Amino acid sequence: MIQENREKLLQLLSKHDELRMTEQIDYEKFYLYSLITHSTAIEGSTVTEVEAQLLFDEGITSSKRSIVEQNMNLDLKAAYDYGRIWIKRHENITVDSLIILAAKVMARTGSQYNSLGGVFDSSKGELRKVNVTAGVGGRSYMNYLKVPQQLEAFCEELNARRKVLDKSDICAIYDLSFWAHYELVTIHPWVDGNGRISRLLMNLLQMEYDVLPTKVLKQDKAEYIQALIDTREKEDINIFLDYMTRLHTTHLQHDIHQFEDSMSYEVDRKGGQKTEKVDRKGGQKTNETIIALISENPKITTTQMATSLGINRSALSKHLKRLQTEGVIRRVGPDKGGYWEVKKT
Repeated sequence: MIQENREKLLQLLSKHDELRMTEQIDYEKFYLYSLITHSTAIEGSTVTEVEAQLLFDEGITSSKRSIVEQNMNLDLKAAYDYGRIWIKRHENITVDSLIILAAKVMARTGSQYNSLGGVFDSSKGELRKVNVTAGVGGRSYMNYLKVPQQLEAFCEELNARRKVLDKSDICAIYDLSFWAHYELVTIHPWVDGNGRISRLLMNLLQMEYDVLPTKVLKQDKAEYIQALIDTREKEDINIFLDYMTRLHTTHLQHDIHQFEDSMSYEVDRKGGQKTEKVDRKGGQKTNETIIALISENPKITTTQMATSLGINRSALSKHLKRLQTEGVIRRVGPDKGGYWEVKKT
């Protein structure tokens, strides 16, 4: 089953490349914002992808979300921005470099702790000096006194694996990133932010070797946590490796379907003119979603619609143009200050 899942993943990655999805307008940005928003959502943030984009691109905060939630997203974005540059230098990953990443993730939401083990500041990425559990009544993580030595050993093994990694073996790259994710979150070096930092490291290792980063969505939370628990209890890393492979495959398949659905028009190779494709279930679903979004919020922007649909604005504009041509919707007023209207039939 593990091999079967890996083969399916490779097939989908090949199709993803053939469709040249990463070359589409804003695709990389939307993908990164999705990684960030869902990683914080797993930890309790209710900031949506649309709200995150407005926050990141235009500095517009949401009155519906707490400052802590929005700062959590800003911090994680800063960590990804820093990490994407850092990982491409292919330097050894050390305890100090992980502390720097943790400091980025916890910059605005961390705080100083006074414990029996000593004083430490999570906003600076400092390792915990207190014992922690997985929630109220949950299992206890590693004793804090063992953390520095275990983290050092983790870095040594991770660097050793990176040195012998076959960079042409895509599955090996993913296995390495999933293994690192599991090991780091199991050591649990910090008092807070361990999940975000572990998922960040996983994605950075994937970016280091130019493979598509793995998303863990908020709706995956229960199964994701259970996979971590099962792996620990059975002491079988293959459980987590297989789960993450299947998860990545599921989301990749969804993204490909969304992308194909967004392509309502194609260039006729013979005549050069644009001809409408047959609008099957997927394309119709996209149009229905657009109508629903406009009905719910007539002043919704094209950026907000594109983000909700997971497509770029170029593809969205084709859907909007067709819906207007067919008389389904119309634009009232200017681009700024106007609104959308769904025509009644």
